[in-house]
Amino acid sequence: MCPSCNTTTPATTNGLPAPLALRALTPEELLSSANGDESSVLAQILTEMKKLSTSNAALQAKVDELSKGHQDYSIVDPTNTTSPSVLLPATPPTDFGSPSLLALGSPKPINGHVNGATTPLSPVSAIVGKPSTRVPDGEQTVGNMYPQRVVLTTYPGQVGIKPVPLKWGAADAASRGPVVASRHPDSLKVRNAIGAYSGSYSIYKALAIALNTLDPNHKPDYTNTHPPFDLPPQPSWFDPKKIVSLDPWGHYVQTAFKKEIDAGLDARPTISVTKAHIKMSELDAAFAAGNLPIDGKIVQRSAPLPAFPEIDPGVEVNVSKAAVEPVWNLPLMAERFGISEDLLRRSLFEETGGMYPELLTRRDLEIFLPPIGGMTVYIFGNPAFMSDPTKECTVRVHDECNGSDVFGSDICTCRPYLIYGIEEAARCAQRGGVGVIVYFRKEGRALGEVTKYLVYNSRKRGGDSADRYFKSTELIAGVKDMRFQALMPDVLHWLGITKIDNMISMSDMKYDAIVGSGIPIIKRYDIPAYLIPPDSQVEIDAKIAAGYFSGGKQVKTEDLHLTVGRAWEDLDH
Repeated sequence: MCPSCNTTTPATTNGLPAPLALRALTPEELLSSANGDESSVLAQILTEMKKLSTSNAALQAKVDELSKGHQDYSIVDPTNTTSPSVLLPATPPTDFGSPSLLALGSPKPINGHVNGATTPLSPVSAIVGKPSTRVPDGEQTVGNMYPQRVVLTTYPGQVGIKPVPLKWGAADAASRGPVVASRHPDSLKVRNAIGAYSGSYSIYKALAIALNTLDPNHKPDYTNTHPPFDLPPQPSWFDPKKIVSLDPWGHYVQTAFKKEIDAGLDARPTISVTKAHIKMSELDAAFAAGNLPIDGKIVQRSAPLPAFPEIDPGVEVNVSKAAVEPVWNLPLMAERFGISEDLLRRSLFEETGGMYPELLTRRDLEIFLPPIGGMTVYIFGNPAFMSDPTKECTVRVHDECNGSDVFGSDICTCRPYLIYGIEEAARCAQRGGVGVIVYFRKEGRALGEVTKYLVYNSRKRGGDSADRYFKSTELIAGVKDMRFQALMPDVLHWLGITKIDNMISMSDMKYDAIVGSGIPIIKRYDIPAYLIPPDSQVEIDAKIAAGYFSGGKQVKTEDLHLTVGRAWEDLDH
């Protein structure tokens, strides 16, 4: 017994320390020894925590061997609302194939007290263990696929934790540093981001590993994956408040951080860029009508189909394009929205089912890769023209609508407006400027397609008048729109766009967000009347009355009930 600190001195066996002998003082012992003096209590808490941390560091080299005969069942208390780091004993699970679940980290002070856990928590290096490996088909189990203990969360300052430095808004890639979100054993201790690469597709990666079709230790070979055209750094990249929802260096990862990747760091691109030709029947129709002439550079004639040589093959359009995954800087995003970072982190944690505990336990990690869809950017003309203010620039920012964009549903104007934007972007490029289409994965105003179809049902059964257009959504979803356009201009700043000559959009929210971010819009274009399907007039009139831009038609709120969509038809299938 150590008389000065009231802790048990670790015993030794064959030269190895015995960690079970070391324990933290209980809150009752601290309060009793402090005689009610709160300052003394806090001082003793800090002393005890430092001693525990030192002991953990001394045990690091031996803990793997010791842990073979010791089971530690500690989990984060889900009922505690004061701090995420309270540790409670738990009954060992019997069907997970692993001897223990572990919440990493040293107990944190809670209302002036320290949790009285008697077993010191292992350093992260002991928990990571050996990398999981692919096993013969039919032999996959948790035990032979993953390390012995489950890392539920980590804490700043924990033994072995040392995130790769990352300085948002730095002047070059080396100074900024890579975004590292991998939980691979070689990267877990140096991660500087919460979440997982690939956004929502990270779930499919998990399934592929569980089904033994993907080696969990596979690291990509990035040979020849570098961009085929240049999207160089822009001044906005170095202003940390201009871009908060994507990594501006995301398409340079495989080249800018090649040395680190070759040395074993699992850093991955969150942006990739390529070239393509797009072929759409509406573009063929525009060409046939003389509205989209062949210039041999932007628009060119398609090759004939071998099976139908007699049919006019029409045209195709050359584009450059970029796929972008979200990378959120939580402090700067909270500032952008005008809310506290604490509230943002807590809401993200709670509303994802507690999926990411490090949102609460790792305030030192400012970057979050959310499990959502990203966006695709289509560039018509020379990409370098986007950052040249002397060049004409046409832009449409479009939010995903699978029903209309892909399948041609006529209840909304999404596909017709998208096609109109594509044609205008191509024509702008033909005039010597540049056109940009940004396609966000925000299905159903980011409410999702299930919610959207429920709204359709409500509208069609209720008469489908324009005065109920937004109200029907609010009754079901609780809000009419969750796209939160405040983050949308980030991609425009990443591209280097400093002014928009032609904005192909009626949205007042998009306009306000773009202009508010410092990008002026010279002219706005609503959708031409001849492109509006009859059943989507309900949408257009409701939006105009709500404040969306219209270059011609004006609609009064009191007249919205006069615009009515068609009823469901009874069709035999």
